[in-house]
Amino acid sequence: MKMELTSTAEKFIRRMVRCSGNNDAGFKLKVRHGGCSGYAVEFDLAADPERRILFWRHSDLRLFLDSVSCLLLNESVVDFIDSRSLTGFVITTPARNARVCSPVSTMVPVDALIRR
Repeated sequence: MKMELTSTAEKFIRRMVRCSGNNDAGFKLKVRHGGCSGYAVEFDLAADPERRILFWRHSDLRLFLDSVSCLLLNESVVDFIDSRSLTGFVITTPARNARVCSPVSTMVPVDALIRR
């Protein structure tokens, strides 16, 4: 799988792992189609990957991805935006992988980042 993680996304993930108190935790990233122009992103922290979860390493970070997320994230850039009006992951994919309306995701609203 070929995926780029921006320094901003990496910084956010490192902060989440550090705040968990378990520096060996992995970051579970789940991506699905959402809305007209983008992807919906869910995340959590886990000590070990669940069954049927793929493992992707970026530097010393461990990312756990399911097979659908791997397909959607292949050849993409994962970024993280944290502004006064919006906070969330932004996934940019090549135009050839565009779904429905646009090759660029919408930003994920803050309430989508809250664990339910």
